[in-house]
Amino acid sequence: MNSKSIVAAALSGLPTSRMPIGPLAVHYCAGLAGHTLRQYTTDPRLLAESVIAYYERFRPDAVWLSADTWVTAEAMGAKVGATNDQQPFGGMGEPLITTATDIDRIPAPDVDRQGRCPLMLDALARIVRALGWEVFIVACFDQYPFSLAAALMGINEIMLKIIDDPPFVAALMARCEEYALAYACALGKAGADMLSGGDSPAVLIGPQLYEQVALLAESNLIRKIKPATGKPVSLHICGNTTRILPLMASSGADVLELDHAVNLDFACRVITPEVAIWGNLDPVRVLAQGTPEDITTAACKAVAAIRNAGRSRFVLSSGCTLAVETPIANLDALMAVSRDTRWLQSLVQPNK
Repeated sequence: MNSKSIVAAALSGLPTSRMPIGPLAVHYCAGLAGHTLRQYTTDPRLLAESVIAYYERFRPDAVWLSADTWVTAEAMGAKVGATNDQQPFGGMGEPLITTATDIDRIPAPDVDRQGRCPLMLDALARIVRALGWEVFIVACFDQYPFSLAAALMGINEIMLKIIDDPPFVAALMARCEEYALAYACALGKAGADMLSGGDSPAVLIGPQLYEQVALLAESNLIRKIKPATGKPVSLHICGNTTRILPLMASSGADVLELDHAVNLDFACRVITPEVAIWGNLDPVRVLAQGTPEDITTAACKAVAAIRNAGRSRFVLSSGCTLAVETPIANLDALMAVSRDTRWLQSLVQPNK
């Protein structure tokens, strides 16, 4: 089994020849390849070169296509940029959306022309040509509707609108869904093996509003992406999602990407076995600031939690994106654990 088939098997609950591993390496790849974040974010050739260089150095089982969390917002018309060459792109200037008329001004999605979507599709095509036969490629379709709406309005404003004007928020999220769906379908067509989206602001609104607003939009989008692409879909929400984890598990996502603040023993109890878990080592205190021995210990603890729960659908990973200062020796230690055959029984043939 090569890396691609190992991850695919793990996500399907099938036996694997070893533990699959797929850290969320994004901006880390740029530094490893000697490129600035601005170059990585704006040049499809350099973005692809960065991901390929990361793969060739560490040989993970999965690599990630992502630039930042503003690709779709930019395509919709938001002003996006950075103040220096080593800063990730983010929103700049006034919010794009303040009134219902602003929503009407957003054109229909056209991923071949708008913003950096064409750039990202170009980069993905380059990665697929270079690595597609051997490694599992995760492409981020950026944001789920609630998170995307928050980017377009501003986090404070949408928090107020959720209570004061739910129809307004629903109308904006419907337009956001159109863009997320179009981008996800294009990434799937371009060769991604899994499609991942983030909805991190959703953790801030509490379980009730999460269920009524963000989860409903997540479920609707996932229900459209899966038959349109035939690819597994993942849901990533940063931070401590313990209170909403059972709801996240009901979203229809094939994979939940769990941050380090979530206890894996608890996660295994509330997430149905049909849903895969991707995570969840601390990217800062363990992977960036710990020692190789700390990483080995943390990785084995995560695997033990999965093993003890009798689960098979698991990919060992950082809980969120790798810090750019993560030492090479620490990633080497993580990859070494993934290839330790003593842990084979942790993932082979438990209850599916």
